[in-house]
Amino acid sequence: MSGAAVATAGARAPGLSRSMSRSRRVKDRAFRASLWACGFLALLPLAFIVWYVLVKGVSALNLDFFTKEPAAPGEPGGGIVQSFVGTALIVGMAIGMAVPLGMLAAIYLSEYGRGRLASAVRFVAEILLSTPSIVAGAFIWAVVVVAMGTFSALAGAIALTVLMWPIITRATEEILRLVPQELREGALALGVPRWKTIARVVIPTAGSGIFTAIMLAVARGMGETAPILLTALGQDFLTTNPVAPADAVPLRIYNYARTPVLSQHAIAWGGAIVLLAAVLVLSITARFLANRQQRRIR
Repeated sequence: MSGAAVATAGARAPGLSRSMSRSRRVKDRAFRASLWACGFLALLPLAFIVWYVLVKGVSALNLDFFTKEPAAPGEPGGGIVQSFVGTALIVGMAIGMAVPLGMLAAIYLSEYGRGRLASAVRFVAEILLSTPSIVAGAFIWAVVVVAMGTFSALAGAIALTVLMWPIITRATEEILRLVPQELREGALALGVPRWKTIARVVIPTAGSGIFTAIMLAVARGMGETAPILLTALGQDFLTTNPVAPADAVPLRIYNYARTPVLSQHAIAWGGAIVLLAAVLVLSITARFLANRQQRRIR
């Protein structure tokens, strides 16, 4: 009887296995379908925003939009070239300050940082990551603008630096920690100094990840309005003077959105298209490089 029971169980096992495999396949397909549906629903708001901005602002995109200064209220034409130049000036100076500061802090935290000083630096970076941008703008207004006696592109760049360097620091620190320890040990075993190991082995290995962190920080700073309003103020004329008031695309969008002049509303939507495109390109490129860095480290 026991032999017959074993034979019967053995005869049923393949059918039971096929039934379980079929059940698992059905569950797997249902789960994948639900994931695709959730992803599609999550993309719907983004697609609607992009479509709405394009419909509202595509009519303003022409050569004058990128090459001319603003026209008088109520007059047709004009552009926001001073906003593009001001954004490039402010963000460029912010990159020049935030990247070295963030990189040095990240290298210290990942390679040397131990004890209370490292904990304090990491704590400050994490606090600044969650600080509202208007608070950073108000702080730089009180410290820099009041001391200089004027609004300026430099003050705006310093305000953006306060927002950008914590992003670079924390993201770069995590990227550097992903570099295999064996690479460091191999270089040190060959007699390479530690600073040269970091400069020639660790940083190049994590290069694309570091560049990703920088682009994410630039995308954050490029879209800020409140800090620029409190520090750079904005103006209608083209200037490249870093210690003079300067305009920026987010600030111009904000000002034109508040005006009752309908022609300026279209220009504001056009600026929103350019800003949205720039941030999307930076974000997509950062994501691509992040995936490439993960594959490289694996």
